Amino acid sequence: MALLERWSSSALETWARAQDTAAQMFAPSVRLGVTGLSRSGKTVFITSLVHNLMAGNALPFFEPLAQKRILRTYLEPQPDDAVPRFDYEGNLAKLTAAEPEWPEGTRQISELRLTFEYAPGAMMRRALGATRLMHLDIVDYPGEWLLDLPLLDLSFEEWSRQSIAMAREASREPAAKEWLAFLGNTNPLQKKNEQTAKQGAEIFTQYLRKCRDDALSFSSLTPGRFLMPGDLAGSPAFTFFPLQAPDGSTPPDNSLWAMMSRRFRSYKRHVIQPFYRDHFARLDRQIVLADVLTVVNAGADAVADLERAMTDILGCFRHGQNPWHAMFSGRRIDRIVFAATKADHLHHTNHDRLEAILGLIAKKSAARANFSGAEVKAFALASVRATGEAEARQGNDRLPCIVGVPLKGERLGARVFDGKEQLAIFPGDLPEDPALALSPEWLKMGHSAAHFVRFRPQRQRALGFGESPVLSHIRLDRALNFLIGDKLS
Repeated sequence: MALLERWSSSALETWARAQDTAAQMFAPSVRLGVTGLSRSGKTVFITSLVHNLMAGNALPFFEPLAQKRILRTYLEPQPDDAVPRFDYEGNLAKLTAAEPEWPEGTRQISELRLTFEYAPGAMMRRALGATRLMHLDIVDYPGEWLLDLPLLDLSFEEWSRQSIAMAREASREPAAKEWLAFLGNTNPLQKKNEQTAKQGAEIFTQYLRKCRDDALSFSSLTPGRFLMPGDLAGSPAFTFFPLQAPDGSTPPDNSLWAMMSRRFRSYKRHVIQPFYRDHFARLDRQIVLADVLTVVNAGADAVADLERAMTDILGCFRHGQNPWHAMFSGRRIDRIVFAATKADHLHHTNHDRLEAILGLIAKKSAARANFSGAEVKAFALASVRATGEAEARQGNDRLPCIVGVPLKGERLGARVFDGKEQLAIFPGDLPEDPALALSPEWLKMGHSAAHFVRFRPQRQRALGFGESPVLSHIRLDRALNFLIGDKLS
């Protein structure tokens, strides 16, 4: 029976690949994965990218558009009928309303197909008037799902050992206090019990949520779906937690250890593997968004944890560039972007510095992951600008400020903002040397070195009467050019 199931699964994958191959011959498609860590702005990124491309707005560093080779860009029905459609229209309406607001974040996988009609770049082909089609299939999924992929290579004992060790780190131990106390009173050899499993999973999930809060802003949190379970909430595959491995004895089949180990395997089989097989393994390009400013605000421990998460992320990708036979043997991700979002929360003089900081973290993570093959770049960007810029005087000094409306509840020192008042804020400066920005000494300075608060979106203006509003951005075009510019050559 197992052999038949494997054969059937293999036959279905082969048939799906053959269909994909046939489609690629007539209108090639590029599958772009968009994910990110908590509150990094994935939904806003996709909405702004699609809107600016369809409206033909100014994207000077996106070469195919700047060279006027893109003739038309439009949405088409997505190819995957079983995947929810990304709510582009609803998200755009929120961003362009009279009183704009940020759309809700990603809670499940979704997809959108954008089609380009374009003239190829070669002079001879352009002279012949050739026009081509290319589909861009944008796959939006929560970053927590990506961070789960390394669990496929771990046993329950290995994952438990890693999770317990991390919970006992000085930076995490206060958040893990209740769960560690529960763990200390739980015998892995005791008889399996559903209430114990449920209680342990709930306390462990509360610990993960505390780690994700702004005060800590940790990124490496697994199992990621515990933070975003969706329809599977409460199922046995989500009702497990790490256990201290028993010393020198084999746990009986009816023990709590055996129960948790079995559910960990079920989580991998029913949750992680389908995502890898059906979505992740089919991607060509990937962008990973990160709210680096919030992480820097939280200090050295949060930065170290971001580096650990990025190391795990790079370890997930199938190394190497797409060979000519990729359409037959399976796709490979050959370009990866790490993007530090919310660059508009800094003055433009600091954008290069933010980009350099993320670039250094990515470089260190790639070295730790022994990563090679795919091209990796870091960008600082803002998908939709929430601030403008101004200059303030303080004595004889001129301070470069950003101007916007801080979100209700945001704090700056002792002041709590009401979400209505527009203010000019001097956010401080990042160090010119990215290594200094990541040093424990600078990060310990916390809010005395820089002040980062979140802002409401600005009202978006149209360029002319009757035209759609322009979603102003920072460096979105640079990231887009690296991700797909070569595919439109």
